[in-house]
Amino acid sequence: MKKLINIVIVLTAFIQTSAQKIIHQEIFSPKMNKKIKTIIITPNLQPKTTYPSVYILHGFSGNPDRIIKQDIPDLVKKAQEYKTIYVLPDGNYSSWYVDSPIVKDSQYQTFIGKELVEFIDKNYPVKTEKKFRGILGWSMGGYGATNIGVTYNKTFGIVGSSCGALDFSVFGEAYQKYMVNKVLGPFESLNPNFLTDSKIKLMADAGQQYVFDCGTDDTQMISMNRNFHKKLTESKVQHLYIESLGGHTPEYWSRSLSEQLSLFDRFFKQ
Repeated sequence: MKKLINIVIVLTAFIQTSAQKIIHQEIFSPKMNKKIKTIIITPNLQPKTTYPSVYILHGFSGNPDRIIKQDIPDLVKKAQEYKTIYVLPDGNYSSWYVDSPIVKDSQYQTFIGKELVEFIDKNYPVKTEKKFRGILGWSMGGYGATNIGVTYNKTFGIVGSSCGALDFSVFGEAYQKYMVNKVLGPFESLNPNFLTDSKIKLMADAGQQYVFDCGTDDTQMISMNRNFHKKLTESKVQHLYIESLGGHTPEYWSRSLSEQLSLFDRFFKQ
């Protein structure tokens, strides 16, 4: 009887886990020595089946809960439609997803590009080949996704940025307003490796797919995105660049991110 009860409990737990779609976890980062709130969204998991995964990075002042409530409100539906596992780490409001040289417990590039991927690969039924793993984000998250994705080019097969903050050199007062200085120090002494332009040479031979987009009314980001597109083109880095109507608003990136997720799905199915 005791064995039968144990079997029933195990089966019940399996059924609940299989049907679960939104999972809230606190995942430990050895490098930062703290736990990071993360939301994992799965399709209805099937036995002996593995799935592509996409890491989604929110913008400045955002969080994973806001992603599913406001930024991409149909993300749970998309997980089922595309049969993909989505991973939404908390970027600590203003971490800029960098390994900060001045804040010891703000090492988000290593956490997302290495530690979080290792945790997801170990604990969820994801396909572990580079081709089936992507990363994208918007605004601050666009910067983070681009830099983490390219730095870990053996981990991610496709990288996307929507209205990304891709050039600190033209931020001006926004460098302090958006608290970049809190994690990277004064712009005057900024290590050039933190500039997205420094990744272009690596992108040329990284064997990845790239998608960039920006709204034509986004006065904060349109010029830097156009300039980055121009530099990629001049360096013969294959990429997709899209402009469409819209500003730096949830309405714009909700639509653009949905379109990027569709492109990611097509890439995974090639």
